[in-house]
Amino acid sequence: MRGASKESLVRAEQALAGVAVTEGLGAELFSVAKVLDTNGALRRALTDPARSADSRTGLVRQLFDGKVSAQTLEILTAAVAGRWVSSRDLGHALDQLSVQAEVAYADQAGKLDELEDQLFRLDRVVAVERELAGKLSDRSIPLAPRQELIRGLLQGKADAVTVRLAERAVDGRGRGFAASLRAYQVEAAARRHASIATVRVATDLTEAERGRLAELLGRQYGRQIQLNVIVDPSVVGGVRVDIGDEVIDGTIAARLDEAQRRIAG
Repeated sequence: MRGASKESLVRAEQALAGVAVTEGLGAELFSVAKVLDTNGALRRALTDPARSADSRTGLVRQLFDGKVSAQTLEILTAAVAGRWVSSRDLGHALDQLSVQAEVAYADQAGKLDELEDQLFRLDRVVAVERELAGKLSDRSIPLAPRQELIRGLLQGKADAVTVRLAERAVDGRGRGFAASLRAYQVEAAARRHASIATVRVATDLTEAERGRLAELLGRQYGRQIQLNVIVDPSVVGGVRVDIGDEVIDGTIAARLDEAQRRIAG
C-alpha cells in the first residue's frame, strides 16, 4: 500500500491495538474483507472520497451493528474513516488486520512461539509435497474441500490459530497458499518487532549455533531476528541467509559459482 492507504491502515492498526482481542475477532474482520471482495458497490461507497467520513462510518454502523462484535465495528469505523487510494485497498487492509488479530490472540495466549514454529513447519511440508501444494492452490477445486484437506492435515498437530490461518491461506484472496503462509510468518515476527531470516545449511545447526547466528544478525540489522532454518543438501558448506530482499551467501557453492563467473568473464 502507498500514500493515503498506508496512513489509513496505520490508523486502523492503532484501533486494533486499542481493543480487547477475542478469538473470533480475526475471523470477523476476514469475513468483512470477503464481503467487500464480492460487493463492488459497497466497497466503493465505503471508500468514496466525495462522501464525508461521518457518512462512511454511519453506513458501516448501519450495515454491521449487531452483526459483528463491538471490537470489529470499532476497527471497521476507524478503517472507513480514512482515505484509500484504491477501493480494493480497504479489503486488503482488513485481510491484513485479521491476520494481526489472530497473531495478537496467539501472543495473548502465550502461544506466539508455537504459532511461528507451526507456520514455518507447514510451509516446509507444502514446499516438499508438490502435489499437496497444487491441490491447496487449485482454484478449480471448490474452497470447502481444500480447507477440509488442510484441516485433516493439521488435526491434532497444530493450535487452533494455526488451523484458522491455514484455512485462510487456502482461500488466499488472490495469493497462493505458500505466499500467504509466508506473509503470516512475517506478521508473527513483526508482533515481537523481529525480522525473519531464512537460513539454509547442509546440516542442522545446534541450539548454540542458532543463538550465535541470531545474535550476530541482530547486531548487524539492529533488530531482533527470528531464524527459520532449512536443511538443504544442495548447500555445499557454509550458510545462506535471506532477510527480506537481502541475501548473505557464504556457501562453498556460491564461492565456486563466483570463481567460475570470474574465469568466464
